[in-house]
Amino acid sequence: MKKIFVTGGLGFIGSNLIGLLLKKKYYVINIDKVTYSSNNYNVKEYKNSKNYKFIKCDIKNKKFKKLLFKYKPDCIFNLAAETHVDRSIDNPENFIQSNIVGVYKLLEYFKAYSFKNNSKLIHISTDEVYGDILKGRTSEKYPYNPSSPYAASKASSDHLVRSYFRTYKLPVIVTNCSNNYGPKQHPEKLIPKLIYNIINDLPLPIYGNGKNSREWIYVDDHCEALIKIFEKGKIGEFYNIGSNKNLNNLQITGELLKMSKKFIQLGKNVKINFVKDRPGHDIRYALNSSKLKKDLKWKPKVSFRNGINLTLKWYYNNKSYYKSLSKKDIVKRLGNHD
Repeated sequence: MKKIFVTGGLGFIGSNLIGLLLKKKYYVINIDKVTYSSNNYNVKEYKNSKNYKFIKCDIKNKKFKKLLFKYKPDCIFNLAAETHVDRSIDNPENFIQSNIVGVYKLLEYFKAYSFKNNSKLIHISTDEVYGDILKGRTSEKYPYNPSSPYAASKASSDHLVRSYFRTYKLPVIVTNCSNNYGPKQHPEKLIPKLIYNIINDLPLPIYGNGKNSREWIYVDDHCEALIKIFEKGKIGEFYNIGSNKNLNNLQITGELLKMSKKFIQLGKNVKINFVKDRPGHDIRYALNSSKLKKDLKWKPKVSFRNGINLTLKWYYNNKSYYKSLSKKDIVKRLGNHD
């Protein structure tokens, strides 16, 4: 049975990836340093699995190197990262430490381990590294042009990973994914925040004019792509992962309101409230994922309508999820600078 490390496995994408890996009969070790966005609620259904283990550890810590040699994973999926743009505007240092220094340390530990063991490192990144894409879609050859401290920190980590492949022949692959949505996502992000406000009869805050466009992918589709890249991807390559489906924030809100009526009667306060835009807010992200589709025969399976239905169902059936989080992390506006 193959052993997999998932770093940042108490987070949104990491916990969903763990569920899929367990279904596919991998042995999974979840490594998480436990921050505000880590949540034990996300992994409660795996706790009794004999093929699952949780270890509290920061990837910057030398303990991580010891864990590599002790458990000898066949692959590390690196999802340990600070990911919220608004937080990066308020406090870039956490992003530098986690996303740049953390990845540097991880690469050094992995370098010492991988030369003695046959293993791979899949580094999970974002479409935000490409910056504002007003027209067309970005292939893996598109130049990086990050706008926020978050995107810049992820771009830096991608460059580090690429350099370790080129210089040290490290067995690494980088993935750049579009906006994820689905169960277990922290409500500092758009879709779960809107769902929280709909459930609690609160106004729906939309930045600027609501026309900012993102490419949306259901989290399980992303996780399926990651596993396929581990199993069949080419070492040293970059792979874009996207749905080819763009929606702006007003379209997302409209879809959520329409679908929510199936679950509850909407309160009188549930209406769009335009708020001051985020500084440096990119207008549009859009990926070209044809390399992944062609080379690895992957394609997304979940339509946006079905994905939103599954997402709403999960949040309505797991209202206690919101109670497991600090209320200020849900309702407080961050990154609102003049």
